[in-house]
Amino acid sequence: MAPRGLSADEKRVKLLEIFHDTKDFFQLKELEKLGPKMKGIVSQSVKEVLQSLVDDNLVQTDKIGSSNFFWSFPSQRGAIMQNRLDVAREARATSEKQLAELQAAIAVEIAARPESEGREAKLARLATATKELTQLQAELIAYGACDPVKVEEKRRAVMLAREAALRHTDNYAILMSHFTRQHNVEPQDIRTYLGVGLDYEELT
Repeated sequence: MAPRGLSADEKRVKLLEIFHDTKDFFQLKELEKLGPKMKGIVSQSVKEVLQSLVDDNLVQTDKIGSSNFFWSFPSQRGAIMQNRLDVAREARATSEKQLAELQAAIAVEIAARPESEGREAKLARLATATKELTQLQAELIAYGACDPVKVEEKRRAVMLAREAALRHTDNYAILMSHFTRQHNVEPQDIRTYLGVGLDYEELT
């Protein structure tokens, strides 16, 4: 029966042991040689395992010249774990404080609103009014174009369009009068040439 290969977690532990046992600095090539020799880690997997330890801050790395060096000391892992524990404790204390403040606020609000028949009746009326408002809003949406706000918007849009049309027809009349005087031609001839109907200026 062939020996079972190391799992990913076992490779991490054993590669970390190389650092902690030697308390030394290494380059990747050195670890790729020491991994199989000292801990039975396949050389080809050393780089991936090492990177995972660096990502978790269990192994430190720095570039000196053109070479990358890696190191990790036993006390470093303990410091990291202690730091994580401190952060977790602080977060828990903050959460507990916020919970206590919320519970106190709830208690104050409850005390300020004692249960009574009058309050219950008001709450019931509020619920009914809220329901009616929701129904009316749904009906208003269903009517769509009959919405008073939309009707007013359309009325204003029509008024602005009419005012713009009047300006254009006024300009047309002024230009027509000027052109016919300057060139001694009949307005009807100009209208015929341009294809403008007699009702062009008739706006109601």
